Amino acid sequence: MASTSDIRKGLCIRYNHDIYKIVEFLHVKPGKGPAFVRTKLKSVTNGKVIDNTFSAGHKIDDVRVETRKYQFLYNDGEIYHFMNTDDYNQIELQKSILDAPKLLKEGAHVTVMTNADDGIPLSVDMPASVVLEVTHSEPGVKGNTATNATKPATLETGAKINVPLFINEGDKIKVDTEKSTYIERIKE
Repeated sequence: MASTSDIRKGLCIRYNHDIYKIVEFLHVKPGKGPAFVRTKLKSVTNGKVIDNTFSAGHKIDDVRVETRKYQFLYNDGEIYHFMNTDDYNQIELQKSILDAPKLLKEGAHVTVMTNADDGIPLSVDMPASVVLEVTHSEPGVKGNTATNATKPATLETGAKINVPLFINEGDKIKVDTEKSTYIERIKE
């Protein structure tokens, strides 16, 4: 049993007869009244995200997890195939368990959290950023821009994000996997 002081991003807890992963949290100490923790929870079974508020000191039932490194192989529609980099066993995961499936490139390494009690995969943690190639982007038009103008671009995985005007087709860019946003262009 843990309490609200143990809440952190990525923690898996049992709540309302389901297992949830904490996506965001904020400790709030108002001037009047007791402190509380505002959380955003993502169900590991169906992918739904809910908001919940726990009062300070509330006991939460945390789930013991094990983490292993896996390599992304390919996907068949809603099913994603991964291989354990230690023993080469393969697993299949639903698309709903992934946070940013559009940014997964074949051969990418991820961390899979599994329930230590029954071995069921709970979530997939992607690296903080990935390097992808721009496959389609309209040419940037100079002028009419005061600051930070962006244009849509399609990446090699099929994801669509906004990039600065100076990015062209064939450029490699670094993308933040948490927010699906452009970070920087990679020079070769």
